[in-house]
Amino acid sequence: MARVLPPLSALRAFEAAARHLSFTRAAAELGMTQAAVSYQIRVLEERVGTPLFLRGARQVVLTDAGRRLGTDASGAFDLISASFEAVRSGTSGVLTISVIPTFATLWLARHLYAFQLAHPDIAVRLQSNREIADFDKEPVDIAIRGGLPPSPSLVTHKLLRADFTPMLHPSLEARLGLPLHEPADLLRYPLIDPTDPWWNEWFAFAGVARPGFEVDNGHKMGGQDLEAIAATAGHGVGILTPFFYRDDVAAGRLRQPFDLLCPSDRGYWLCYPPGRRNAPKIRLFRDWLLSHFPEPSPSPA
Repeated sequence: MARVLPPLSALRAFEAAARHLSFTRAAAELGMTQAAVSYQIRVLEERVGTPLFLRGARQVVLTDAGRRLGTDASGAFDLISASFEAVRSGTSGVLTISVIPTFATLWLARHLYAFQLAHPDIAVRLQSNREIADFDKEPVDIAIRGGLPPSPSLVTHKLLRADFTPMLHPSLEARLGLPLHEPADLLRYPLIDPTDPWWNEWFAFAGVARPGFEVDNGHKMGGQDLEAIAATAGHGVGILTPFFYRDDVAAGRLRQPFDLLCPSDRGYWLCYPPGRRNAPKIRLFRDWLLSHFPEPSPSPA
């Protein structure tokens, strides 16, 4: 049976406009005029027999039909792009990974050599940053993010749960002469980045009142990778995810004074657009990474 397809030029213009919710930005991406994009979309609407956008004075909004077609069209174009790239480069080429600094520094950089030894034809390029990668605009193949679950429009794999607890250099307790017998004793300690929201969550979980920290005092380290450096230097107590610091604990550079681990619905996630799931270089990296995190901790009740 012959396929019933719309004009692909019209579908391409519509998909870009639906993704950006802007005819102007779609035109800039495709190297067309705004009038040409508008014309192509009207051609597609005539073929479909229903409006795909509600056009306002300053913005456009997708109709129900437009949302459905936009989602399917984006997935189809992603799949075509991934298939083309796979045929063109096979399992070789450059794999660009956007990764949050904590995961990049404390896990991926220490293990990536094994993937590269197994797949020497794939050149891995890491982009370590705290910003969320825009797969539509940036040359990024796959991302590892921290925090709450990424956008549902992406394929996501949970690697681990970001539970957290205080950690410090063993010498700090002796230097201050303040024994740590119970969680409230930490209120007398210098806390690295005391306005990190994890501190309030952990103290509340421990049943300890912490007055005076309801307002942000502006002291920010920016991430637990930097907090951990300060903690191992003995400058104070960091609020950290112990998974990343097992080697530091074993070597005596950090100590976890309490077994109390605050559960979190945050985590670390591998994510990529659905249309790339079968690209050989992404499939190989995904399978390798997930083999190291086969059973992520369940979310707290």
